[in-house]
Amino acid sequence: MAQSYPVMMRSHSLLVLLVLLVSSLAATASTAGENAGGSDPTPSPWPLQFHAVLFMNYSGALSLIDLWYDWPRGRNFNIIRDQLDGPPVYDLEWNNGTSFVYTLDSPLSCRSVQLEVGILRPNWLDGATYLGQKTVDGFLCNVWTKVDFIWYYEDVVTKRPVQWVFYTGRTAHVMVYEEGAVLEDANWQAPEYCFQKGKKEQPEYRSIVSEIADLKRASRVLRGL
Repeated sequence: MAQSYPVMMRSHSLLVLLVLLVSSLAATASTAGENAGGSDPTPSPWPLQFHAVLFMNYSGALSLIDLWYDWPRGRNFNIIRDQLDGPPVYDLEWNNGTSFVYTLDSPLSCRSVQLEVGILRPNWLDGATYLGQKTVDGFLCNVWTKVDFIWYYEDVVTKRPVQWVFYTGRTAHVMVYEEGAVLEDANWQAPEYCFQKGKKEQPEYRSIVSEIADLKRASRVLRGL
């Protein structure tokens, strides 16, 4: 009997390990079954008001954008600073489809752009196609695409946007994201010279405006949804 005791103990230990292994596999299979049977995640709607700082990369051309989104008041504001390239350009958008793109430093310039639709709705990502998960900028993200125009990356844990990529290859990395932040009303007024006839534009500025206008026209597929 003394010689068989260690053998019995080893058999008991192996039995316990076998039970634990089977239980673990069963739990894994159950979880996998639940995930397989569940629906795909959906992107979080945008807050009604927020501020974001975006680091933009377009074929190596770098810029920073201060984005102020204010759905209740029907307005959106992009303050664009190109890398080492002079004063910022202001892109002020309204929900009636009117936009003003202007500078506040000399040489003063302004161009108005009129679209058929207004700013993006908070739920503009409704109906996006889920592509799975991917680690981007160090964050595990859920990924969606919308009408082959934009690829949208959202942090799995916090539900904050991390990155979005336009069909042109232009990539926005979200550096700051402040839900509920509001820009003072005084900053939403386009300057007086935007409403003056006969204003002149510098050639360099005109190219920037044309690029912004092209992006706005292309994004109508999202704005009207």
